[in-house]
Amino acid sequence: MRRSTLGRSAVEITELSFGAAGIGNLYTPVEPVAAAAAVDAAWDAGIRTFDTAPHYGLGLSERRLGEALRTRPRDAYTLSTKAGRLLEPCPPDGDDLASGFAVPADHRRVWDFSADGVLRSIEESLLRLGLDRIDIVYLHDPDEHEEAAFRHGYPALERLRAEGVVGAIGAGMNQAPMLTRFLRDTDVDAVLCAGRYTLLDQSALAELLPEAAARGKSVVVGGIFNSGLLADPRPGATYDYTAAPDDILQRALRLKAVAERHGVPLRAAALHYPLAHPAVAGALVGARSADEVRDAADMLALAVPPALWDELRAEGLLPKDGDAREHRDGRNDGDARKDGDA
Repeated sequence: MRRSTLGRSAVEITELSFGAAGIGNLYTPVEPVAAAAAVDAAWDAGIRTFDTAPHYGLGLSERRLGEALRTRPRDAYTLSTKAGRLLEPCPPDGDDLASGFAVPADHRRVWDFSADGVLRSIEESLLRLGLDRIDIVYLHDPDEHEEAAFRHGYPALERLRAEGVVGAIGAGMNQAPMLTRFLRDTDVDAVLCAGRYTLLDQSALAELLPEAAARGKSVVVGGIFNSGLLADPRPGATYDYTAAPDDILQRALRLKAVAERHGVPLRAAALHYPLAHPAVAGALVGARSADEVRDAADMLALAVPPALWDELRAEGLLPKDGDAREHRDGRNDGDARKDGDA
């Protein structure tokens, strides 16, 4: 599996990363044995990059991921988590379904992008993970806390990187403009951009991706299925965490029809599309089962014919210029899969 180094750091990630929100009981419960099997399947598929956050299941994702990785050689994989939400104990109040996780609501999330808050968040994440270090730390969703994140949270991460406590730093959000500011105004190694560079939303093309490429920084793309619609476009499917509007659903169905005319599942096209841009180091795919992990790896292994992208452009479903369809070293999708250790 292809590997890339994030920005000017020494931290490597695999082209496909395991997103661990699902094993934090996102939407519905996941049994512990199924969560462990999902991580095992990722390892067997050659995935060596794992992403989590305190937000995911009020710490459950970190605990489960740390347990599943504990017997693996620590230098053999890259782990990222996030800072910006502290978990404070509180009297149990049903389940945490308001935040999307089927776990007891025995903690509350407290926004904190102060330097002390970031340090405390990382310390508590290490305890939950049961690991000795975190390779990448992203400031998590600072949308409504922009100045605190830039003035206090980011400098704290920069100091930790300088001290060698973490290897790479960045920010992760569901928007492009503030991530572009991080690229311009700070020395982040990478940004995690969720849902803004997909077959349905190319807003990251305007400034974020060109800025990253010009500055030698990396973009990790998440939310490639736009929270489900591009995995299975049908009435009732979700788009950006809510029911998909009909016009967006119809566009997804058109994308699916074109992909299938070229013998390609829409899931594969959705995965391959962002990976072709030279600024994109990898894609993060969430999974809650071993089968979902294996499916993602299978989609990555498929060769996507250039004629598919040509037809999507001709149909007005993709921009006619601005997105890079060739892989970073100029080889086609099929050739690019032959390299590496998996």
